[in-house]
Amino acid sequence: MRQSRNAALNAVEIEQAITDLAEKPFDPANFPYAFLEAFGNKETTLKRLRAGASNKSDLGGVLQTNNIHILTCDPGQVPSAFKALRESPATARGKAKFILATDGSEFEAEDLASGATVVCAFKDFPDHFGFFLPLAGISTVRQISENAFDIRATSRLNRLYVELLKDNPEWGKAERRHDMNHFMARLIFCFFAEDTNIFVGKGKFTETVEQMSAKDSSNTHEVISELFRAMNTKREERAAAKIARWATDFPYVNGGLFSGSMDVPRFSKIARSYLVHVGRLDWTKINPDIFGSMIQAVADDEERGELGMHYTSVPNILKVLNPLFLDELRAKLDEAGDNARSLLNLRKRMSRIRVFDPACGSGNFLVIAYKEMRAIEAEINGRRGELTLLSEIPLTNFRGIELRDFPAEIARLALIIAEYQCDVLYRGQKLALAEFLPLRDANWITCGNALRLEWLSICPPRGKGVKQAESTNDSFVPPISQSEIEFENEDGETYICGNPPYKGSNWRTKEQTRELSDLIAHRTKFWKALDYVCGWIIKAADYGRVVPSTCAFVTTNSICQGLQASILWPHVFDAGQEIAFAHTSFKWSNLASRNAGVSVVVVGIASAPLKERWLYEASGNEELRARQVDNINAYLLNAKNVFVDSAKAPLGFDAEITDGSGALDGGHLILDRRTRDHLVSESAGRFANYVRPYMGSAEFIKGSLRWCLWIEDECVSDALQCEEIALRVKAVKAYRASGGTRARTAVSRPHKFAWTNKRSSPQIIVPTVFSEKREYVTAGYLDDTVIVNNAASIIQNPKLYVFSIVSSTVHMAWVKAVAGKLEDRIRYTSATCYNTFPLPALTEKNKSDLTLCAEDILLARERHFPATIADLYDPENMPDDLRAAHERNDETLERIYIGRRFKNDTERLEKLFELYTKMSAASAPTKGAGRKARGSK
Repeated sequence: MRQSRNAALNAVEIEQAITDLAEKPFDPANFPYAFLEAFGNKETTLKRLRAGASNKSDLGGVLQTNNIHILTCDPGQVPSAFKALRESPATARGKAKFILATDGSEFEAEDLASGATVVCAFKDFPDHFGFFLPLAGISTVRQISENAFDIRATSRLNRLYVELLKDNPEWGKAERRHDMNHFMARLIFCFFAEDTNIFVGKGKFTETVEQMSAKDSSNTHEVISELFRAMNTKREERAAAKIARWATDFPYVNGGLFSGSMDVPRFSKIARSYLVHVGRLDWTKINPDIFGSMIQAVADDEERGELGMHYTSVPNILKVLNPLFLDELRAKLDEAGDNARSLLNLRKRMSRIRVFDPACGSGNFLVIAYKEMRAIEAEINGRRGELTLLSEIPLTNFRGIELRDFPAEIARLALIIAEYQCDVLYRGQKLALAEFLPLRDANWITCGNALRLEWLSICPPRGKGVKQAESTNDSFVPPISQSEIEFENEDGETYICGNPPYKGSNWRTKEQTRELSDLIAHRTKFWKALDYVCGWIIKAADYGRVVPSTCAFVTTNSICQGLQASILWPHVFDAGQEIAFAHTSFKWSNLASRNAGVSVVVVGIASAPLKERWLYEASGNEELRARQVDNINAYLLNAKNVFVDSAKAPLGFDAEITDGSGALDGGHLILDRRTRDHLVSESAGRFANYVRPYMGSAEFIKGSLRWCLWIEDECVSDALQCEEIALRVKAVKAYRASGGTRARTAVSRPHKFAWTNKRSSPQIIVPTVFSEKREYVTAGYLDDTVIVNNAASIIQNPKLYVFSIVSSTVHMAWVKAVAGKLEDRIRYTSATCYNTFPLPALTEKNKSDLTLCAEDILLARERHFPATIADLYDPENMPDDLRAAHERNDETLERIYIGRRFKNDTERLEKLFELYTKMSAASAPTKGAGRKARGSK
């Protein structure tokens, strides 16, 4: 499903939109608005600009505040128009980031912050689409600029694909989807081959289709089919096969890519035109590691609406591959120096390394691993004086599993292209061409369900891989032709990597839930709480029992937090695996505009015992900091393997926490403002004492307020003198009588809540669900008149310093580590977040200092009345005095822990887990004090 016009656009859609704009006749009056629309501006925004309501230009152009100042001009006047834009007072007042001048022939623009400029012919400005992407809220401009070709090619192929399905709807149905995807893979190969001298003559494929097919496109499919037939026929057999004379110049390719059906979808004139446009791109610029992950969306109906968002940057992939094995290979290369024997041993070792991605998609992890290993091998060959030596790193050592057949085809094709590009780069084009064709006919990318397949048979430690019953499609070869293939080098190292599908417990399909159940249910009854990605981690741990291997996956950070951490990781550790390295939480972004990306971690596991362990963390300037540590636990901390379970009583706090009170009343004890006002005023306020403020998490955070009836047992007869109260109590009784078991237990006391946790003392309300963007647990200090409902927790009869601790950065760090999640929000559970929180022993002086800090925070909030908690704790707009009060509070508390401020959350958590381990072990005999450390070391 495509995105709506007003939805945020991604880079592929923007490139397509401005290409369309450049190809239309130039309309000076409309160009600025069409340009802004191409970058995702909504129709309402454009309407306001057209009407002049938001257009701040003083030159007769279009100035969008905080964005861009555009001026169209008469022919030949671009330099003077551009100068006027730069000198315009309105440009400065409007805080324009860009200026742009054009006359429909020439085009000139400048990024005012960096001073970077674009000067080109009007028709060529789409080539610079990456320059303007900040206008659409996309910040990955450098990455996009480096991969501009892949984005443009994806855009063109998408147009062609959609047009072909329009003309050949049967090719979009399930029974022909494989044929359509196979056809697209063939086309991509041809476009690459015709620009890289694999075919004789640059542009040979596109030129032949254009020359030999009729302009009305009536025989385009026949021409392409004949070319495919030629590429599937050996030269000595072409005469007998009656291959057309004009197709005989094309080489024999095969390798499964051109075998099977030669059927080609029919082309309309538009589709033929699109094919020619795609072919005229410069396919020497293709990046197979990036292109594959983007093009896979072309063939997927569900993903095509997010076209271009399947981009995984090379730096992110290397966060997995470098610590997994590449860093160690590079270190060995440095250690070898120019020692010929050491270099030869390293090259032999590399030839036996297997890289296995059991969720390989279009193969980007495998391609990057291959290219990086080829670079190391090339350096070895250079030092040994063997620059033209044939690579000893076989593609068949890069194995993958992919559920869908088209990405599986693209994965193999991407590896083939990467191999050719590496040969050209390191050995020269002549040798690369001589050995490239025909392609090898081997099945090393398996199409199937990774959680159902046996990994040992797909990536065995030695010998042949077992043919998979579930593997329904070879990457290029039809299922009936699948063959077992042998590793060229047995008993080498095996590295498992990838970015499996995350799918939280609330988002799995029924089939995915069954897969997880079959894999994990016999190990733990709590398996339903696990994310789908946990299936891959369990499979990798099981694989590691049999084959010495190291595995690293990108996963959601939730599997190293809260309940999931204590469910998943004991099974991994019990399988004899340890966490060898980890990248702590970072954003895994894509090319969608305004997409901050999902928070992920990279976790590497290997068979124990390990010689060393490494933690990687992004510092404040986003540079990576690596630390060698003693141990990495399930929460990705340098701490013992302790698991934080729920506890019935506080480990560190001296005040009890409970749920709020539960009405279970059908809504009859809860009052709106009109009813509340009526009861307060009736009989000169006689019944006002039975009306109390009533709130839960949402009411407290958003500043809304409701009321409820609160009637003590000794006051029932008096309260029922009020007709309104009597009717409501009667309705509660009827509701509970017809309700479930718990409701019926409270039917005899319809005047009061079904369960009450209300005491005559001050109380701290703690929201049970709040945004993960919050920097603090936004608790509140309330008097005893407020009734807190069971959508929040209450700290009963607390001293004020408890509010200080709950409101600290230290406590928030603990909560984020051990709490569960409700969708993307933090779920604060009393038993896990509060009762387990470790506190050092507090002196009376400590308590006094923290009490002052708590008062400062509460007073700062009061100064901004009637601002709500949601307003005050918006990270972007938090008042300075409130932030300062929290900073003082943090410094006071953190000095109690370690005598200074913590450097970051990692340091906070490592101290907290150290303290938790000691405190939980010491209190283990005490009922409800929490589980002691398991498997600690």
